[in-house]
Amino acid sequence: MDLSIIIVNFETFEMTKQTVESVLNQSHPFDYDIYVVDNASSDGSFESLQKTFFKESENGKIKFIQNPENKGFAQANNVAIKRANSDYVLLLNSDTQVVGDCLERSMHYMKNHPDTGVLGCKVLLPDGNLDKACRRSFPEFSVSFYRMTGLSKLFPKSERFGRYNLTYLDEDDTYEVDCVMGAFMLLRSSTIEKVGLLDEKFFMYGEDIDWCYRIKAAGWKIIYYSEAQIIHYKGSSNSKKQNKRMIHEFYRAMYIFYNKHYREDYPMITTLATYMGIWSICQFKLFKNYITR
Repeated sequence: MDLSIIIVNFETFEMTKQTVESVLNQSHPFDYDIYVVDNASSDGSFESLQKTFFKESENGKIKFIQNPENKGFAQANNVAIKRANSDYVLLLNSDTQVVGDCLERSMHYMKNHPDTGVLGCKVLLPDGNLDKACRRSFPEFSVSFYRMTGLSKLFPKSERFGRYNLTYLDEDDTYEVDCVMGAFMLLRSSTIEKVGLLDEKFFMYGEDIDWCYRIKAAGWKIIYYSEAQIIHYKGSSNSKKQNKRMIHEFYRAMYIFYNKHYREDYPMITTLATYMGIWSICQFKLFKNYITR
């Protein structure tokens, strides 16, 4: 098999159905299969997906996996990665839609650039604007500081202050970055064999940044490839109902990533400042969410 596409479902039947169909409705010049991994949905969405794509399941095009409990996005993807037998693996969010020949272009780039370990495409929001999270720098102290203090928003075209989402770079160019987003990550299986699976300590945020960090450290390039596109219906999934949990996991991921990759490189005062910053902003976001509700 050339490509295995992994889509994680959690109570998002319509969105997941649309994502799968956006792949199936295109003609692809390579062999592929799709793994739909359900994270213990209780709304019947998994059964509905099995019924909808029964024919594709019977001929082996789609493989269904049902997790008995929800242990997070990273764990669900790892389950399918372990079963996949292909040269390339694509992580594709269940709230996305593949546009045109996105997969063909992406596969062609990977095959012609053997030093690329991960490729992320241009990710557009439904209104046509770029999902800024699709190309990023690693969240080292200075990058995160500029982001948290709002300097990155005040000076988006500054190479110094705009590093968080690389807003000073042209979104229509292709170039090497630190990391791309988990909504669309195309990897070589040989890369995964070398660096290992997604870190399951991350529940639903940060696992993509951590993976890119390890892959880049192993000598592979991380590429933002603007000539391939998907639409990301960000915030449209059922997980939006879990705002408090999402906020907690977002800042928990920051804590895990810092401890794993940066703690030993900074003095204690910087570490304490980082912890305080993460905790303070998390509490502010939780309070804001409570007031809004």
